[in-house]
Amino acid sequence: MQANRLYILVTALLLLGYSWLFLFGTALQNTGFTPCLFKNCTGLACPSCGTTRSVSQVFKGNIISGILINPLGLVVAAVMIILPFWIIYDIAFKKNSLPQAYKATEKIINTKPSAILLILLLAANWAWNIYKGL
Repeated sequence: MQANRLYILVTALLLLGYSWLFLFGTALQNTGFTPCLFKNCTGLACPSCGTTRSVSQVFKGNIISGILINPLGLVVAAVMIILPFWIIYDIAFKKNSLPQAYKATEKIINTKPSAILLILLLAANWAWNIYKGL
């Protein structure tokens, strides 16, 4: 992926993520509404169910509560906090570190052991969500 497209994509996803967090993390948090199509169709939580609530808790400083809701939320919150600063750093200092890190991460994830580990972690998270009755 070209560097400019990566910056545009990441910025757009961050804006969508913060908008989503504001809308569903605050306005609709206690209404019982779930935007999860998988859960609405099957009645079972998906691996990412609770991520919005988890990120919202992490942003409020309730890290343990966020992890208990969905551990994936901690990763998403970290990404949402770090990436804006990373983009600003690259722009201010005319660096290209984000695309370089993206390519390096992509190479690591594309290896079989890494892919298997990530799939197992996602499956464990999914089992955790189902066990908790999310």
